[in-house]
Amino acid sequence: MKEAYLYEKLKNRNVRCLNCSHYCHLTPDQKGICGVRQNIDGKLYSLNYGQVVALNIDPIEKKPLFHFLPSSLSLSLAAVGCNFKCLACQNWEISQAEELTAKVNWGEDIAPEEIVKIALKNNIPSISYTYTEPTVFLEYALDTMKLAKEKGLKNIWVSNGYMSPEALELISPYLDATNIDLKGFNLAFYRKNCSATLEPVLNNLIAIKKKKIWLEITTLVIPGLNDDEESLKGIAQFIAQKLGRNTPWHISQFSGTISWKLQHIEDTPVETLEKAYQLGRQAGLHYVYIGNVFGEEHKNTYCPKCGTLVIGRQGYYITRKDVDGHCPNCHYNLYIIN
Repeated sequence: MKEAYLYEKLKNRNVRCLNCSHYCHLTPDQKGICGVRQNIDGKLYSLNYGQVVALNIDPIEKKPLFHFLPSSLSLSLAAVGCNFKCLACQNWEISQAEELTAKVNWGEDIAPEEIVKIALKNNIPSISYTYTEPTVFLEYALDTMKLAKEKGLKNIWVSNGYMSPEALELISPYLDATNIDLKGFNLAFYRKNCSATLEPVLNNLIAIKKKKIWLEITTLVIPGLNDDEESLKGIAQFIAQKLGRNTPWHISQFSGTISWKLQHIEDTPVETLEKAYQLGRQAGLHYVYIGNVFGEEHKNTYCPKCGTLVIGRQGYYITRKDVDGHCPNCHYNLYIIN
């Protein structure tokens, strides 16, 4: 447990959390929407500080990041909690643990220094804060990020993008890359399926791009909820017009069987994913990828100028043909961060 970095003290020992765009107003003993930040006697505390519920060494493509340190490994960690209540969540057992069980398995106590040592010992070039939502373990993530930066490691957030502007300002000097879920493109979807709103996510995406933090976008396409052409076209056009045509867009297949509360919905048809891919290309996006589908050719990276295959992907087996992030045929800049 650690006192929160971002909060405001109010009258009568109340506090306002400034960590994410919910800006929870908390009375004494009350917890935030995330379930892991609590007002204790007029001070806000992070309950999950230093408690790691998941720690793995992953291919960086699993984040997914296709244009940042391709074919490398990333030390990936999570603490319990999330500020969204996504019905489609695939990691609900740890993201929603506080809500689901009276006795939470908070995980293993691991100090930030130890996380960095693990990465260095295994020659892993980056640390990813992922699986749940790094915004709700910001203090632990930030302390680790600072140490990692000192040792030459890269820091990656896999996030829903709902952090407050204050939080983004705090982490941005230490954040090298992020994959943000743009889950839909209308307010009703975000309210019903995530218990959140859309505008803060869009604003943060624009801010992240302006800060020159490497950004890739993921959309989980859910049949009947966000797979309509208007929503998909809206996402594609927003990325192209506001974030830039070289911003990668990952279109992922939904699986009801592993979701939190949408087991009754069938997996996304490949045809729907192909439609989204075409909408992305029509919007002018250079790098559109289809994920969670075995053998899908749209996992590869092709040169936007001459069409040469520059990075081939079969599962997590990566074949690189680029030359320092450029096309070997026409030397086009492929926007790859090595």
